[in-house]
Amino acid sequence: MPTRHRQPWLHDLAISVRGNVTALSGEDGQVRPGTAHGLYVDDERVLSGLRVTVGGDEPSLVGGEARAGRAQFLSSARDLGDPGADPTVEVRRSRELVDAGMVETIELVSRAAATVSSVLRVEVAADGADMATVKAGMVDQPPLAPSVEGTRVHLEAPRHGVTVEAGASAGVEGGTAVYEHPFELPPGDSVELVVTVTTTRRTQSALDADPGLDAVAWDDVAVEADDPRLEPLVAESVADLRHLLLRDPLDRADVFAAAGTPWYLTLFGRDSIWAARLMLPFGTELAGGTLRSLARRQGTTDDPDSAEQPGKIPHEVRRTAYGAAGHALQLPPLYYGTVDATALWVCLLVDAWRWGLPEEQVRALLPNLDAALGWLTGPGRPDTDGLLKYIDTTGHGLANQGWKDSGDSMRMRDGRVADAPIALVEAQAYAVEALAGAADLLEALGRDDAGRWAQQAAEVAARVRDRFWVEDGRGRYLAMALDGSGSPVDGVGSNMGHVLGTGAVTADEAALVAERLTSPGLLDRFGVRTMSTDTGGFNPIGYHTGSIWTHDTAIAALGLSREGFGDLAGTLARALVASGTAFDRRWPELYSGSPVIESPAPYPASCRPQAWSAASVGALVTTALGLRADVPNGELVVRPPATPPFGSLRVRGLRWGATTFSVAVDRDGSVHVEGLPGSVSVVVTA
Repeated sequence: MPTRHRQPWLHDLAISVRGNVTALSGEDGQVRPGTAHGLYVDDERVLSGLRVTVGGDEPSLVGGEARAGRAQFLSSARDLGDPGADPTVEVRRSRELVDAGMVETIELVSRAAATVSSVLRVEVAADGADMATVKAGMVDQPPLAPSVEGTRVHLEAPRHGVTVEAGASAGVEGGTAVYEHPFELPPGDSVELVVTVTTTRRTQSALDADPGLDAVAWDDVAVEADDPRLEPLVAESVADLRHLLLRDPLDRADVFAAAGTPWYLTLFGRDSIWAARLMLPFGTELAGGTLRSLARRQGTTDDPDSAEQPGKIPHEVRRTAYGAAGHALQLPPLYYGTVDATALWVCLLVDAWRWGLPEEQVRALLPNLDAALGWLTGPGRPDTDGLLKYIDTTGHGLANQGWKDSGDSMRMRDGRVADAPIALVEAQAYAVEALAGAADLLEALGRDDAGRWAQQAAEVAARVRDRFWVEDGRGRYLAMALDGSGSPVDGVGSNMGHVLGTGAVTADEAALVAERLTSPGLLDRFGVRTMSTDTGGFNPIGYHTGSIWTHDTAIAALGLSREGFGDLAGTLARALVASGTAFDRRWPELYSGSPVIESPAPYPASCRPQAWSAASVGALVTTALGLRADVPNGELVVRPPATPPFGSLRVRGLRWGATTFSVAVDRDGSVHVEGLPGSVSVVVTA
């Protein structure tokens, strides 16, 4: 029987990240060969083993935490020290990711009554496996041969040179390098061993991106609220997102958010755009960097193999070609298989302009805007019906090319998987918002073609209203998509939440969407399900067939707020805070709302942290305050829900262009704004 490889699970791992470096270990800090554990740099596993023993035994875990770019673990050497239940010999591991490497300090502390003697041993291994191979479950790769020089261990991975150094002499046993450090610990004394891992790139890749956590001005971002869960959730999420930032190697002044660790620690069009868009209330640096990084790689030619087309914004930029041996999915380093990133790029440009992206930066991107609008009204619509559609014609690309990109995500009500080509309802809505927003932007900048794009927006909105509405026993609702025959994909899905606030539906239609979106079939106590419980194939822990995605719920909350359903938006915001708290203030990519006791269940292979999940705190703030900015016209709108979702709330570190300001909302709905220039008009609406 052939070997069955399974994608590794991540929910019980300690994960830390710093730009292009990420570390995965057991909850006890051990990095064990033959698993997904490891230190990864540029999507290559440069360390597959870092195992600590004391006296020949692995220490017993007491507790551990992983936050942003660091992790700490407390264990006990239970066979050493005093007899009895109390741990008397502590083993503390402190892991800190640094640029292109890691520093781990292993400290033994004795609380025993007598001197303790033993040997601290550290086993080091590397296999140089690429991320796609590990994700495919092919985790047991042959080790690289180490060479030893005193306290240094050298390894040569395919794309990196690796050096490990510790304060003890090293040896080699098989394919493993070994440090042994004998010690004697008097009562109350301690001993430590510092292990330093450094890497250098041996070859160039398509994306040699370095960490960019210092490129954004988020130090002042903080909230105070009656709800005590909100402040630490915001703080941890902002820290995680900062540690996902990467510098564009084509211009290191620009940063973007890598989609998530470990599987997607690179530039993703859709994900990176949404992360930047959700964080706009805290400044435009990330938006500007994301816009320019993607614009540099905007399509210029027709290439069916990579799905490139003129004007199209890419789906993902990998360091190397992506795909495990023997698997159908095989993607080039620069892949354009996305139907929505181009419209979302335009939406980000318009929103960033409204939040104060300097005009000279906006004008510099106008040629890219023109190209994107050309794709939205040309190659993006392969048929004469005027709808954005996708189909993979290569056999090795993504079958679905919206954000729900798993092969079984587009479902009929009876559970049948829809046939391509697919026209997603949210992709049309993004196009409406992009075209209308571009018209506003171009008119403000004195262009005479703004009316053309406004007319195009109106035409696409009419097609949405004409073709995507379906009906069941509960009433009318928006289908997820149209299939290859033009029939509605009538499964009830969260896709409709992305339509709110885009201008694609009327006020009465928005009310119908709001009602269905927050009905028991879709709204769970921890967020909005990707698919309703009464749609065939529903699975609360299926990737896009009933699970809850953090960003999906956040986007729905924003849409509800923009349409005037502030209290419903607040309900979704509270659901997100409940899930974020349950996951120890680090939202995963997705999860199951089907509870275990009172907590959501993890999706085991979910990335943590994930950029658009962490950035969802921006949606929480925007929703709770009802914020809308128009820097070019000098107006800030504050429209908090009638029922404050978190009680009294104050948000600091908001940005009006380069100016930092704060907004507070009292329990009675009173609004206080501080720090804005006197020329800004603050409009408070109920």
